[in-house]
Amino acid sequence: MNSRCYSVTRAALVFVITFAIATLAWSQNDTPTTTTSNPTPKPSPSQTKKSNTAKFEKRPTTDDSKSNTDIAKRLNSSASVLDEIMGTPDKGIPTDILASAKCIAVVPSMVHIAVGFGGRHGKGVATCRTTKGWSAPAPITITGGSWGLQLGGQAIDLVMLVMNQKGMDHLLSNKFKIGAEATGAAGPVGRQAAAGTDWKMKAEVLSYSRSRGLFAGINLNGASIRQDKDATALLYGKFIPFQSVLSGKAQTPADAKTFLSTVQKYSIVASENKQGD
Repeated sequence: MNSRCYSVTRAALVFVITFAIATLAWSQNDTPTTTTSNPTPKPSPSQTKKSNTAKFEKRPTTDDSKSNTDIAKRLNSSASVLDEIMGTPDKGIPTDILASAKCIAVVPSMVHIAVGFGGRHGKGVATCRTTKGWSAPAPITITGGSWGLQLGGQAIDLVMLVMNQKGMDHLLSNKFKIGAEATGAAGPVGRQAAAGTDWKMKAEVLSYSRSRGLFAGINLNGASIRQDKDATALLYGKFIPFQSVLSGKAQTPADAKTFLSTVQKYSIVASENKQGD
């Protein structure tokens, strides 16, 4: 009897020990395994933000570079137009008119946008007299107008002279239409062409065009002139209002120095010739 009880007790003890070992092994399998190697640290929120910012940092694009080049070409082309026109004084802008101009605007290669009677569109630059000389140039656009017989696809060079304070005020307003807000007329050509005309009393804006070597006055009634805001921002690195640029409050950028020196050169010559007459 005692032997039988001993066997039962022994069997129960073995069962308990076996169950305990199995339970311990099961609990260890459920516990996350730790490692002695250094885990890769997760980036902090500030590091993640910095990384994203660097990834999407804006860099100069090809279009921006091309636009900057276009502005420089516009300024240099405008200087060349003045050089070529004033190089033939007998067929150019009369010196007394140039000497009296408050502002000068040049639009190289203005394009016709219609065949027959139609409109035009062009981009140029303007500068005005200040107490310290000529202002830094302001990019402009000219659009619209239906005047004169046109040849489809033909480009012209355009020069506009603002002749009085009223016309200058219109130009400084950022946008105006010739023939509506400002009176315009075809400018006289040649040394003696201004004699006997009434341009001083009537015209706020005198206009000239050159096409295929021919230089003549042109009527721009119906054309709208406004500031080229995109080109202004590219030229100066930020947008500057039209009035601030043309009143002399903006510093002349390097790309504009050739154009500005050309305007100054011919305005000085015109003033000297006017005094000598």
